[in-house]
Amino acid sequence: MTSAFDSRRSFLRSTSLAGLAGLALTPGAQAAAAAAQAVGKAAADPWREAQAIASRLAMPVKFRKKDYVVTGFGAEPCKLVPVKAWVSFEDQETLHTPAPGSKDCYPAIRDAIERCHREGGGRVVIPKGDWFCAGPIVLLSNVNVHLQAGAHVYFSNDPRDFAKYGDHDCGANGKLVVSRWQSNDCLNFSSMVYAHKANNIALTADDWTAILDGQGGVPFEGGNDCWWTWKGKNATINSVAQDKSPNYVPGKLAQNQVNPLNPKSLAEIAPGLSEEKRLLIQGEGDKWRADDAYLPALSEAGVPIEQRVFGLGHYLRPPMIHLVECSGVLLEGYQVTHTPFWQHHPVACRDLTIRRVYANSLGPNSDGFDPEACDGVLVDSCEFDTGDDCIAIKAGKNLDTQHGPSQNIVIQKCRMHSGHGAVTLGSEMAGGIQKVYAQDLVFENRNWATNPLNIAIRLKTNMNRGGFLRYFYVRNVSIPNGVQTSPSFYATLPGSPIPTRTVAAAAGGVITFDCDYTPRADNVRIRPPEVHDVHISNIRVGNVKTKDGRQASSWQAFVILGPVASDYNGPAPRPAVLPVRDVSITDCDFGTPSNADQPWYLYNVKGLTLKNVTIGGKKLNSALEA
Repeated sequence: MTSAFDSRRSFLRSTSLAGLAGLALTPGAQAAAAAAQAVGKAAADPWREAQAIASRLAMPVKFRKKDYVVTGFGAEPCKLVPVKAWVSFEDQETLHTPAPGSKDCYPAIRDAIERCHREGGGRVVIPKGDWFCAGPIVLLSNVNVHLQAGAHVYFSNDPRDFAKYGDHDCGANGKLVVSRWQSNDCLNFSSMVYAHKANNIALTADDWTAILDGQGGVPFEGGNDCWWTWKGKNATINSVAQDKSPNYVPGKLAQNQVNPLNPKSLAEIAPGLSEEKRLLIQGEGDKWRADDAYLPALSEAGVPIEQRVFGLGHYLRPPMIHLVECSGVLLEGYQVTHTPFWQHHPVACRDLTIRRVYANSLGPNSDGFDPEACDGVLVDSCEFDTGDDCIAIKAGKNLDTQHGPSQNIVIQKCRMHSGHGAVTLGSEMAGGIQKVYAQDLVFENRNWATNPLNIAIRLKTNMNRGGFLRYFYVRNVSIPNGVQTSPSFYATLPGSPIPTRTVAAAAGGVITFDCDYTPRADNVRIRPPEVHDVHISNIRVGNVKTKDGRQASSWQAFVILGPVASDYNGPAPRPAVLPVRDVSITDCDFGTPSNADQPWYLYNVKGLTLKNVTIGGKKLNSALEA
């Protein structure tokens, strides 16, 4: 591992590095390298390719000109009453919620969508007003659900309402839908807006006064818990403003607490497993029986989706907008807020555009936009204020990689505020991520004093998630208020060369590549990730005044923590653990990091070049490896 200006641990040269020609690779790694080279030849001019993707996706849908207004199907607006609700991890305010006894507009919206679909498509219109919906809006092919200015849809905050209408009757667990939760397939609660294998669909609005409200922080009837309580205890060390789950106290059931409904042994649901594999998947103790660990265990054990049943009695919160295996998708013009979990989660979608959307939810895991195993995505002119990553590109976890990589993704002209990462890749990326282009962005971080953006450009993976990241291009990013100026950490494994509380991989770096992300969270650690060909240019980072009166832009300019070989716990021989390689940072000014003595951190990195890079007023033209 190396720090900047530490000549004993850092190797610097003024010329470019020769790459990995001297490394001996396994046949599988050689094949992967050959494939990577083939892809690279197709992207000789990355920004020209980005423009071609953006142009192709400028308008991915087209609809028949026929409107179906939901009031014509029986929808009626509701009255509102005040309620004390959580609006973030720790803060409560008085919000409004539909009055008890409000008419449920779910049947009217459903009927309007179904008739529109049957008659050849068109636009289902939700007029201005307040509407209560105790069930999912299910998009069907050739239908655009459109919210007029001033339309505010309040989705029920009763989990039972999203276990009523799914296609899969799972008995006591409810009627559930095909879903993917943190990149593992399952049957679970429906999202508030859902589609499965639909084509030519849209969710649009006139402007941001049209709101889809998940009521994630509104207490359940008869108590103080809410959707967000199900997050449970936060494991990040030294986090800022995001270290609690609303109304959670130790002993409550939550996604990360042992659920007594889950089997005591994987042998009960996967009897064909060898004892050695069962013990590896389960690990020590019974923590694997918590819902958020039990689902990945089912994937590792090869249990089919029809046996991965969650819903009622379990604590896996649904995403707000969940589109599975859809093509030709437009998301445009609305605001989404107070979501139970991730705000947008398209899985295995093709040709999807999200434009001028305000992703505004500060609750636990309120990622703004998480495209997973998608091919052809345009994110254009959106704004993000989130309780987790603003944008997080994903591609499957454990053995759930059947949809392939996420690829051909353009992110442009967006603005980010609070969040864990502004543009993030991972952590679930077992299927691989390639050909991602991010440009002309403002990471404004307007809440820097109380709820700062943790990291600007972020990669997360580890020895469990594996996968590859290659051909990632970033340019023209303004970060006027910096990022978090103090460090946050994840606990490392016993015997790791990376002691806990020494690498600020959880928060504090402007650019952070973390190939050792939350290693204690995964019992199975047998898939080394591969990261190469990342090119970042023209990043400008401003300083803010810290609590102790200093001017600072971040904790560190960049953290590049490559894969940690000692984390591997599979059979011998261990596969090749390759360094992060072929990364360039060009024409960037990182402001003044708080950690002036160690303004960057490197571990297992080869071929990192700095060209015209300024850190703390010092200009650098160097090559580094560690």
